[in-house]
Amino acid sequence: MRVIATYRLQLSPAFTLRDACSLVPYLRELGVSHLYLSPVLQARRGSTHGYDVADPRRVSDELGGESELRRLCEAAPGVILDVVPNHMAASEEENPFWRDPKLRRRFFDLDETTGLHRRFFDIGELAGVRVEDPEVFATTHEVVLRLVREGLVDGLRIDHPDGLADPRGYLERLRAEGVEQIWVEKILEPGEPLRDWPVAGTTGYEFANDVQALLVDPAGETTLTELAGEPRPWPEVAAEAKLEQARTTFAPEVERLRRLYDRPELEQALASLPVYRTYVEPWSGRVDDLDRTAVAHLPRELRRVLLLGERGHDEFVTRFQQTTGAVMAKGVEDTAFYRYVRLLALNEVGGDPGRFGISVDDFHQANLERAARFPNALLAGTTHDTKRSADVRARIGVLAEIADEWAERAARWRELLAHDGPPDWTEELLVYQTLVGAWPLEPGRLEAYLEKALREAKRNSNWLEPDERYEAAVKRFANRLYEHDRFRADFEPFAAEVAARGERSALAQLVLRLTAPGVPDVYQGDELTCLSLVDPDNRRPVDWRRRRDALASGDSPKLNTIRALLGLRARRPATFAGAYEPLTAPAGTCAYRRGDDVVVAVAVRAGSPEVALPPGRWREVVRLAPAIVYERGPSPATGTST
Repeated sequence: MRVIATYRLQLSPAFTLRDACSLVPYLRELGVSHLYLSPVLQARRGSTHGYDVADPRRVSDELGGESELRRLCEAAPGVILDVVPNHMAASEEENPFWRDPKLRRRFFDLDETTGLHRRFFDIGELAGVRVEDPEVFATTHEVVLRLVREGLVDGLRIDHPDGLADPRGYLERLRAEGVEQIWVEKILEPGEPLRDWPVAGTTGYEFANDVQALLVDPAGETTLTELAGEPRPWPEVAAEAKLEQARTTFAPEVERLRRLYDRPELEQALASLPVYRTYVEPWSGRVDDLDRTAVAHLPRELRRVLLLGERGHDEFVTRFQQTTGAVMAKGVEDTAFYRYVRLLALNEVGGDPGRFGISVDDFHQANLERAARFPNALLAGTTHDTKRSADVRARIGVLAEIADEWAERAARWRELLAHDGPPDWTEELLVYQTLVGAWPLEPGRLEAYLEKALREAKRNSNWLEPDERYEAAVKRFANRLYEHDRFRADFEPFAAEVAARGERSALAQLVLRLTAPGVPDVYQGDELTCLSLVDPDNRRPVDWRRRRDALASGDSPKLNTIRALLGLRARRPATFAGAYEPLTAPAGTCAYRRGDDVVVAVAVRAGSPEVALPPGRWREVVRLAPAIVYERGPSPATGTST
């Protein structure tokens, strides 16, 4: 079945497969073709996310078991499952493969010297799986592959392929087993191409970052840089955080590498890779030019080993590649993103906070490449892993348009709220941007977010040895903002102005996501304004009644736009599977044609979207302040839009 749009549902003991089944009529009316489910296999008891799989041979009892999954698959127009091949829960009580010593050695990636399993990032409770072993693959994928073969499941989303010993081989095995549609949670750095794997594409973080960058006004960069007070460029901040992680959190992984090939510069090498990982294959001798480029800066001897110029170090090469992604993720996403606060809208998974905006031409080029190579890649806005929802990012991104006013306000608040001790200016600026992006934000949610942000930043607190006194002081500061009359009087009108501008930006990004090459993905609840922060905030319960009522009443511009444009995609599947042609448009407008019968015009700056329509008869499908979408239709041509 052709995938028109996916809708991500986060299953948990509080939202089961039966609950998901009750949403099918609503999602059909919205125009969604596929439910995109979080992991459904048996996880640890009480798991709220499903990524800590304890027994992959059965569907989670707490979610309803296989009977409820089958019922959902039969009711839904289509289903995509999220699969976790890289790790399982290291639990003797709940995981039969971990409990049995023989099975543990067969199924899990254990260090023969120490018996210290390979972890998922820094989480010791999750153990790396040897899915490259045919028996392990067959056992851990039996349920999922059976559902695919029976036609109940249309495709798979593969979690963290960079942790696998052989990503390409794993994906080829899935394809050989009959899985026709595969999406990989592969984080690409800006400009990095996805390898020629047998997949439909990525889960879409590169699109989320590109579309946000398109809407960021580069004119605000100097002012916001000065306001943040960070003298170093982003690459230096990121490199410092990655090296810290290599030397501390991942010291056990580094020591394992040293036992395989002892080089003094290992930590520096792990931290200096410009991408998440390379994909050299010692077993086949395959080395790509992209791999050579990625390690070109490393010391000669190490580079020679990593590029298979000196054989006999195959295990080291494999382990090194499995480790760099973890160092990148923990160093950048979970550390540096919380230290570099110039414009938090750019601090997103797969993003580059040093890239302050992109041009319309750059955006077109990325779309052309996706249309040519992976036309069915997912297009993400908000996900379960985003640091902020798309609507929050849109609001914060607006600050680049009004950089001078923002700098004046922030400086005024700093003076108004003068305090001795925590927070420091970096943390204070993070608080202000968070409030602007998610207002109105309940104090409890802000407190929980700040605790996580402080510990992730690892500047004045951390997860291993949290400075609870410091954290309490920052929370007191944040709570004081809610009670400070002069601050509220100045902040709230400004937040309202930003929210109005942010809604325009969010709608512009939404139209681009629903019409660009690829498959648009909607995160649960995000069809209405969604002001969520990093997990677990983005897994809060969704008010489904409110969304059903809004769909019926038609009073939500965001929801109406989704329904209208998903309807357009359903009416014209060949159009959206086909050509993408950039159109000439005035400065500040991004315009393009899909096939011969759809034209899109989006204003990326203040102003109205304008484009000269091709000859023919056109009608408006969607008209919003920042965007217009035209479809060939019976009404007379409207000429140039206004």
